[in-house]
Parts: sequence; structure tokens; C-alpha cells
Amino acid sequence: MLSFAVLMRHSRTISFYTLGCKLNFSETSGLARLFEEEGYARIDFKEGADVVVINTCSVTENADKKCRQIVKQARNLSEDSFIAVIGCYAQLKPEEIARINGVNMVLGASEKFNLLEHVRQWEIERFAEPKVLASAIKEVKEFVPSFSYGDRTRSFLKVQDGCDYFCSFCTIPLARGRSRSNSVAETLKVAKEVAQTKVKEIVLTGVNIGDFGKGNDENFFDLVKALDEVKGIERFRISSIEPNLLSNEIIEFVQQSKRFVPHFHIPLQSGSNEILRGMRRRYNRELYVDRVNKIKSLMPQACIGVDVIVGYPGESKEHFLETYQFLNELNVSYLHVFTYSERNNTVAIRKSDVVPMEERRERSKMLQILSEKKKRYFYEQQLNKTFSVLFEAQENNGEMFGFTENYIKVKSTYNPEWVNTIKQVVPLSVNTDGTVNVEILVDEFAHEMSA
Repeated sequence: MLSFAVLMRHSRTISFYTLGCKLNFSETSGLARLFEEEGYARIDFKEGADVVVINTCSVTENADKKCRQIVKQARNLSEDSFIAVIGCYAQLKPEEIARINGVNMVLGASEKFNLLEHVRQWEIERFAEPKVLASAIKEVKEFVPSFSYGDRTRSFLKVQDGCDYFCSFCTIPLARGRSRSNSVAETLKVAKEVAQTKVKEIVLTGVNIGDFGKGNDENFFDLVKALDEVKGIERFRISSIEPNLLSNEIIEFVQQSKRFVPHFHIPLQSGSNEILRGMRRRYNRELYVDRVNKIKSLMPQACIGVDVIVGYPGESKEHFLETYQFLNELNVSYLHVFTYSERNNTVAIRKSDVVPMEERRERSKMLQILSEKKKRYFYEQQLNKTFSVLFEAQENNGEMFGFTENYIKVKSTYNPEWVNTIKQVVPLSVNTDGTVNVEILVDEFAHEMSA
């Protein structure tokens, strides 16, 4: 929290509330730095800032409802705040958002990056009615890089935006536009900027990062190889990557990499080929098994996360059990389970064979239990081995947390000197809260990457 003396040096305050994915957090952080450079003091959302920015998601119906709740909270905190709504929901339904009581401005996918200029305009004009600026998504073609800093120990580096896949359940192409990215050289410049900070780990993020370089003669593998040479960053972590874009050469490179860690998050969505076809996914379950087996053959200790959707229209009990059995037998480490949510302007919403919500919830619960079992089993397989842990700043009842290179969540007694440091540890036991107790091998160990 900023002190009174610090606040007095700033003429205005700003707060951000970010919903959704790592990409949104990356963009929020980039926008926040622009305002801080302008002289704004960034304060906690609960403090009721002069300017409040809500960066929205629209993957599910709950995300839309959450946006409305946050606007109401912001207005209750301060009647005089300027409230701007940006992000995916703002692009998809700008006029609807403008009708929410308390909203002053709505900015679409392109306009949000000019937020500072729009706020300056409002400070001059003080327009009475909500202003909506949202270009047609087909006109959004520019790639704007960003990275998060100061919010967490890790930095989320945006390397790609948009998507050309148009899966039947997804609104992201409508909210973010076509796939686009910078060149490898330009992306390296941003990564090196991050390397000048205290950040030790970068998570590569985007809508479909495996599509990096589409439209030119570069690709995601070229980017991975180049980033591996960036000095000052000890770890790179690939976030979510489509199985059809996760090539053998990428997997083989990570296995011998200096900086890329053995952790992959690979969307599946369904273990039924029939449902995958209905979803317009660009792979089948056989390819998915091949990717998992390839990773585990080279990196037995690798952590593999899976996205899966339950209750997609037409998913019978047999289809779901097929998915459950597929995941049960698959050598993966954890699941991110999503309950299918109807979204306007998608192909899936026109389907008539709707799965009742009660059934969707029951299927989600079953997979969440399976995920807990898989994570515990994965953790148990890593006990009594040596790993490196990057400790985070969060403190909870005298304890601190961190993640190993293969994404084991570690818990230890809080030590402020360990924040944002890498320690060698040996996992000893698994806790019921999804963490692992460890022995710190060398108190003053600092992991140094080779030049």
C-alpha cells in the first residue's frame, strides 16, 4: 500500500481489476506502467481510485456476470471514479457494457492500448454519457507487445495475440481478431527488457502461441531457440500450446534446453474423437496421446496439464465416460476443467442436443476429483528427488510458496530473504492442500545459468 507521502506526490490515482487469462494480466501490467510513467499512483482496487480500469474476460457467462459485479463495487467505493471497461467482453458487447450503471468508457480490442490518451480526453471534456470505442474486429491487425511486472514473481510475456481456429464453442477470435505476432527479433527486445528487472522466470503467453510467426518465415520453434540464449532470465515456461502445434523438435529442444523448463499445458477439451470433430478441433485423441508419450519418453519428470470441457452439446454419458477413461489412463499431471457455457455468435449455441446444467456440474466434479488424484500421484512420484524452487512473495500464516521447474507447488516456513530466489530442495511429503513439504538443501544456493 502506498504511504500518504507517496500519494501526495501524485495528482491522481489508478487501480486495475483483471479478469481471465495470463494474457490479460500481461496487458494490464503494460497499461499500468504507462499510467505510472505519466505520474499516476497505482493503488489497490479496494481503495477507490480516481481512475478504475476493469480488464474483462468473456470465455464463460460467469465472466460477464463478474464484470457487472466489479463495476458495481467500483462505483460503491467511489461515486466520482472514472470507470473504463476493456478486454474481450468489451469488444464483444460494448453497447451492453455501456448500459451498465456506472461505466464511463468502453474500449475494444484495438482502442484499449490508447487508454491513457482516452483518459486524458475525458479529464478535459468530462462527457456525461458513456463513450464507446470499439472497432470491428476484422480491422484489428496490429500486435502490441506487453509483459507483466511487479504483480508476481514470474512475468507473463505476450508473444502472440488472436486466433484463426474458430472452434465451435469459442468467442476469442471474435474478441481478439486474427492471429498475429511480432518478429523473433522484436520479441527478443521485450524479453531482454524483462531481463533487466528482477524477474527470474518468464511465462510465454498468448491466445495461440504455437501460431507465433504465422504469415512470415518464422515460427514458434525459432522463438524458443532464440529465447533460450537470453541472459538474465533463468527460466522460460511455455503456457498453453495446441497439441498439433507442439512439434517433436520443440519437445526435444526443451529436453536439452538451458532455460526452458519441463512443463507443458496442452488443451485437450474432449477424449472423444466425435466430440472433438464437433468442436472443430484440429487434432484427434491419437495425436494427443502421441504428444504426451513423446514428452514423457524424453522427460519422465515433466509436468503435463490438460484443459478439458464437459457438457458440450451432444456429449452423451458414453462420450463423457470415454473422456474420463481416456484421461484416467493418460500420463498427465493435472486437469483444468471447464463447464461448457453457451456463448452468443458461436456454432455450438445453435445445437439442440443440450446437456442439462446439473449433468454438466456433476461431470465437472468427477473430473476435478480425478485431477486431484492425478496431481497427488504426480507429486508422489517426485518425492526424494532434487529440484530447484523459485519462491514467491505471498505469505500465508507464516508460510511461503514456490514452484519447481516441473511445476510442483512447494510450501516452506516464510523467510523474506528467500522471496524471488531459487533454492535447491528435496520434496519430502504431499499435503492435503495440494502442496509439498520440502527440505532446503543449501540455504544460500542461488541457481546460476550457464552463459
